[in-house]
Amino acid sequence: MSILNYISKKGPFLLSAIVLLSFLHSCGIYAPSDARKVSPNSKERVKKNLEEGRGMSLKKMVSDRGGTGNYQFASSNPMWRATLEILDFLPLANVDYSGGIITTDWYNEGTALDESIKITVRFLTNEIRSDGIRIIVHKKRCSIEQNCKISKISSAIEQELQVAILKKAVLFEKQYNKSKKKFKRSDIKD
Repeated sequence: MSILNYISKKGPFLLSAIVLLSFLHSCGIYAPSDARKVSPNSKERVKKNLEEGRGMSLKKMVSDRGGTGNYQFASSNPMWRATLEILDFLPLANVDYSGGIITTDWYNEGTALDESIKITVRFLTNEIRSDGIRIIVHKKRCSIEQNCKISKISSAIEQELQVAILKKAVLFEKQYNKSKKKFKRSDIKD
């Protein structure tokens, strides 16, 4: 069997093996070494590799911000909770905590049959601040022939929603801090 035939048959496998080994070596996961210097105990090898920053750690993979373990869940974010509670009368079209956006579906109170509104709330920070959220209101006006025009509007709704969300978020934050203090006091034994 000639070398060209061998490479053509085994080429994809060899290429993928070379790429995989180079990837593992560059990540520090695989590095050929002297067997006399490597501990036969796998737990010791894993511990040493993690201390040296080599290898992979499940803790680093699942936590946000490089393995700090500081999770910010939607249920613990007062701005997020407040917004969902304020907008609970509206049907929601998109709720993406990791992307920091809540979008309602088109809503019509029934007062004007040809008009609907859609509200989008963008979270710019997790802190309770007036500049931490941006509220956008779109209005859809449809004619009898179902020709619809959509436009972004500036109205009092934006300001009213922002104030209501901030007030509710402050209340949630106070409740959380109060329960946290209560827990710490009850945790201390005399």
